[in-house]
Amino acid sequence: MSFFPGKDPLPGDAFACDAIENLIIPRTSDIGGFQVRRALPTRQRRLVGPFIFFDRMGPAILKPDEALDVKPHPHIGLSTVTYLFDGEIRHLDSLGTEKVIRPGDINLMTAGRGIVHSERTPDNLRGHPLLMSGLQTWLALPDDKEEIDPSFAHTEKNAMPVIDERGVRGRVVIGAFEGMSSPVSVFSDTLYADINLDAGAKFPFAAAHEERAIYVLSGEVVIAGDRFAADQLLVFR
Repeated sequence: MSFFPGKDPLPGDAFACDAIENLIIPRTSDIGGFQVRRALPTRQRRLVGPFIFFDRMGPAILKPDEALDVKPHPHIGLSTVTYLFDGEIRHLDSLGTEKVIRPGDINLMTAGRGIVHSERTPDNLRGHPLLMSGLQTWLALPDDKEEIDPSFAHTEKNAMPVIDERGVRGRVVIGAFEGMSSPVSVFSDTLYADINLDAGAKFPFAAAHEERAIYVLSGEVVIAGDRFAADQLLVFR
C-alpha cells in the first residue's frame, strides 16, 4: 500500500488508464547562474528509448560580465546531443573539432571509448547580454558500440525536415516522424522532434515507437482531456 495524492482511475478515463505512465517534474540545479532542469534519469524512470539524460538549459540571460564556461571534461560510452533555441555555444574536443552551434542546429558527439570536450560562450559574444536556452540530451549506445572510436557531427538547422501544417510547425531533429526522416545518423531507433502548436491546434503522436515521451517547453498541452503545464516530462504508457 502506498499514498499517492491523485484521482482514482475511472472507467473510460483515458489519462488515468491508458495515456500517461510517468509525469516527471525535473530537479533544478544552478551552474554558475545558469539554471538547468534535469528530467532524466529519476527514480521513476531511468531512460526513455535511448535517452538516458534529459537536461533543459535555461532560459537565462547572461549578463555582460557572465559567460558559459564548461571546462574540458570527459565522456565515455554514450552520445551527447545539443540543441539550442537561443544563444550560441563554442564546442572544442580532443578530436580537434571546433564548432559554434546556433539555434536549430544539432551537435552530436559520440564518446565511444572516450572523448574530452569543453562548451563555452564564443569570444565575439562575450561582454554583451546573451539569452541562452536549449536542450542537452544523452543517448545510450548499444552494448556493441560503447567502445567505438569517438566522433563528432554537426547538422545545420536547414538540413532538417520541416513540419508545417495548419497551426503546427516544427522539425524532425533525429529519426523518422510523420513520413519525414532527419539526416542525423544515430546507432539505435530514436525519435526527437521539435513541435510548436498554435493555441487550440492538435497533432497526432502515433504509437509507432515502443517508448514515447513529451517535454513541454512552454505553454501547456492537453492529452486525453488532462492539461499539463510547462517543464514537465510526460512518459506515455
